[in-house]
Amino acid sequence: MRGINIIANNMWQRFITWYEKHRRVHIGISAALFTTQIVHLIWLTGNAVTPRLFDFQFFSLDGAAQVIIAVVDYLEIPAIVSTSLLYILDLRKGVALKPALMLLFINSQWIHLFWITDEVVVATLNHTAQTWPVWLSWIAILIDYLELPVIYDTLRQFFRGQSFKVFEDRK
Repeated sequence: MRGINIIANNMWQRFITWYEKHRRVHIGISAALFTTQIVHLIWLTGNAVTPRLFDFQFFSLDGAAQVIIAVVDYLEIPAIVSTSLLYILDLRKGVALKPALMLLFINSQWIHLFWITDEVVVATLNHTAQTWPVWLSWIAILIDYLELPVIYDTLRQFFRGQSFKVFEDRK
């Protein structure tokens, strides 16, 4: 059993070394995956939030457009995994508030993906099927919008072409 642990640890260390060596590429992939979520957030805003708050629906999607929204929404899974890894590796360097918050924001998305689906939120807010309390639907929507700081941060890092600045002042 000890031999397996040594091999696994060695593989993990090699993976981390490789990942850090190509960090900018991984930040770019994470940023691109999370940026697709802007399409989903626009749909959510136009299809769920504005009708409830202002009694006005910007648009209604059906057919192929709904399929595209669903695909974009599920691109969130690799985005969560890849971006979480970036922040986890930063936390290995030392505990800091920013990567910890970003990890919380990112991984709160699992709640919306597997517990409160968009269909339940929209149905509840539009009163077509009262399956959840309205306040719970608003929490699900707020969780969805927690992607925005992560999208901003990964894009900022990618376009600056630098690693996180959080740890540079720490000695």
